[in-house]
Amino acid sequence: MLGTAGTLVTGALLTGAIAATPASAGEHHTSGKAEARGVQTAAARAAKKGIDWQDCPADWGLKSPVQCGYVTVPVDYARPNGRTIKIAVDRAVSTGTKQERQGALLYNPGGPGGSGMRFPTRITNKNPLWAKTAKAYDFVGFDPRGVGHSAPISCMDPQEFVKAPKADPVPDSEADKRAQRKLAKEYAEGCAERSGALLPYMTTANTARDLDVVRAALGEKKLNYLGVSYGTYLGAVYGTLFPGHVRRMLVDSVVDPAREKIWYQANLDQDIAFETRWGDWKKWVAKNDATYHIGNTPEKVQAAWETLRATAKKNPIGGVVGPAELTGFFQNAPYYDSMWATVAEVWSAYRSGDAKPLVENAGPNLKDTAGNIASENGNAVYTAVECTDTKWPTSWQKWDRDNTRIHQRAPFMTWANAWMNLPCATWPAKQQRPVEVGTGKGLPSVLIVQSTRDAATPYDGAVELHKRFKGSRLITERDAGSHGVTGLVNPCINDRVDAYFLEGKTDAKDVTCAPHATPQPTKPSAKAVAKGTADLPAAR
Repeated sequence: MLGTAGTLVTGALLTGAIAATPASAGEHHTSGKAEARGVQTAAARAAKKGIDWQDCPADWGLKSPVQCGYVTVPVDYARPNGRTIKIAVDRAVSTGTKQERQGALLYNPGGPGGSGMRFPTRITNKNPLWAKTAKAYDFVGFDPRGVGHSAPISCMDPQEFVKAPKADPVPDSEADKRAQRKLAKEYAEGCAERSGALLPYMTTANTARDLDVVRAALGEKKLNYLGVSYGTYLGAVYGTLFPGHVRRMLVDSVVDPAREKIWYQANLDQDIAFETRWGDWKKWVAKNDATYHIGNTPEKVQAAWETLRATAKKNPIGGVVGPAELTGFFQNAPYYDSMWATVAEVWSAYRSGDAKPLVENAGPNLKDTAGNIASENGNAVYTAVECTDTKWPTSWQKWDRDNTRIHQRAPFMTWANAWMNLPCATWPAKQQRPVEVGTGKGLPSVLIVQSTRDAATPYDGAVELHKRFKGSRLITERDAGSHGVTGLVNPCINDRVDAYFLEGKTDAKDVTCAPHATPQPTKPSAKAVAKGTADLPAAR
């Protein structure tokens, strides 16, 4: 459930581009020697060709001095002379002197399905947390394969994808479950129909190979990398496949890289972590009852949530916001501290008789065709990567048993998450075996940053990667849970991030930091609208 998107173009383009030569049954490969040779071939070509930097296309929403370009990569690294796609990249050049410059810093915000193309705006918008690092590095973003401007995939019509209200994700009966199973199967079939030519190659390992080709195209001997959320798993796989190509790597809010967790178990673990963080937010709302008037205890806030859900189930708010849409909006609170006040504001306004902010935030906007294309594409890539990365259970009995059990402990998110992932049970492309993440020759000290109460990527994931990457250092933000720690003001963390990227310094041992400041309540307003999550780690 780490999905999402940027400003994208239609997935039909990809199908038209490469569907003329559909993959044969024997054409699918897991990571091996052929792919390793293929990466070397593609990287050598990219290094020779470089990147033709230009002003970004007007409809990409990236103004000068940000520049854009493309890097060509093979669809299948076992066949580097076969079909190719173009990976969209952009950059803002470093702000320091020639002597201060240390190269390019590449970024992935997560997903799978998230676009990193806004990363260079941290320089152009003068983001204070990154001002020191910006003196030393060009900030480089990219759309991973299948995302945005990089051969985008699609699984269904975007306008249909966003239509609401959808069925309540919490089933009342076996008939409800059958209906959701049918939708999941149809979605998987839609992925094959609209984007089947790329599906077998939509893996984290292939995206890591693309990353190495981009590194070469940039003229960088070694990679400097910042990965958040799913971007940590991409970094872990890159560090395993190309340990000698890493210069500096920071991973923030870590996906557990153990093979047995990727991806079915990871999503069940996530459900429980979301319930914990949902509880933290309810306590905060209750503490600020004088502002929001929702309930002065967590139990009363939960009762108000259940009443809201039941009301929306019986009569969707504004005709479009039912329980599914409520869950989609309210999950922003356990994801990000920066959304605590916004979600409470919107809810409070509704309770005061103004439903407009809730409808605007939780409901679809059918006029926003570009945004809807982006949402559908992000979901398609999320599904394609997670389903293709690994073998998923095909037994409905197992899904039903596991999610029924977890739902009893964690009702906020469990069934919504289950239905989102269920297309993997009937996935039409060959499912691979995940890379065994571990330390290889030449891997430098990797810096790992994690909060203890993160909902999307539970803390155990950071501990697991720390064990697997020898010589890594772990910075723990205790008693905090926002997803994406390095984007928040916490000098204990911010100063260490700067020291790592600027000087390669890590502490002699692991560090525990006090939490960042708790969000402050804001007064409800009739105009309350979500502040946006454009530069936050990619969320579902």
